[in-house]
Amino acid sequence: MNRNSRWVWLVVVLALAVSVTACGKKEAETPSQPAATAPKAQPVDPATAATVSGTVKLEGAAPRATRVRMDADPVCAKAHTSAVGDNEVVVSNGMLANAVIYVKDGLGSRTFDTPQEPVVLDQRGCLYTPRVISVQASQPVHIKNSDPTTHNIHPVPQNNQEWNKSQPPGATDLNEKFAREEVAITVKCNVHPWMKSYIAVLRHPYHSVSSTDGSFSLKNLPPGDYVVAAWHERLGTSEQKVTVGASESKAIEFVFKQ
Repeated sequence: MNRNSRWVWLVVVLALAVSVTACGKKEAETPSQPAATAPKAQPVDPATAATVSGTVKLEGAAPRATRVRMDADPVCAKAHTSAVGDNEVVVSNGMLANAVIYVKDGLGSRTFDTPQEPVVLDQRGCLYTPRVISVQASQPVHIKNSDPTTHNIHPVPQNNQEWNKSQPPGATDLNEKFAREEVAITVKCNVHPWMKSYIAVLRHPYHSVSSTDGSFSLKNLPPGDYVVAAWHERLGTSEQKVTVGASESKAIEFVFKQ
């Protein structure tokens, strides 16, 4: 190969090298696709928001409460001057407390902002108070120990992460969250086996726990057709279909039979 041929060949090689480098640089500079973002919550128009409220009743004689024996821990025993029942079924004048009422179906794929206000679960007199709470998924749950004895908080979920934490007297509140819907999570105390509570977790804000007079309310509902359910730890679940129009308030009644 003569000198001129070598020079031509060298120019060709250099040109190819520059071309390959430029292509590689162009590919590297290609912007990546933006990450998918969670869908924004859809606000409910207050001008058309509806309300479903009502009561929960027990038909028939209320079951007799089982006495709770707290002798194993003198601190717990001293906290009560009279006998303590298991509180599984709390009835007053036929009205049933501690039932979780919630929208089971009808909201479709609608999303909602997560409340930042915590729901408090206390341990007082070696009992969980309240016995039943309902929260939205990822809403803070503050767990307090108001007793001068150590408790052990142990939720046993089926659809959320299980955990088990000790909380001595005077300890700071435990701050927990439950990521997925579940009705309802059993909470126990491994130190005091009679202690039991339930946490209902919903993906939306339309849930309530019936009070001592059996009443409940689901407010700020978008108009539509719904399946509303009532869950009770011992009596099971009852459902009914409800249709509410714009700005309508509708009363319904759940009746459990013993």
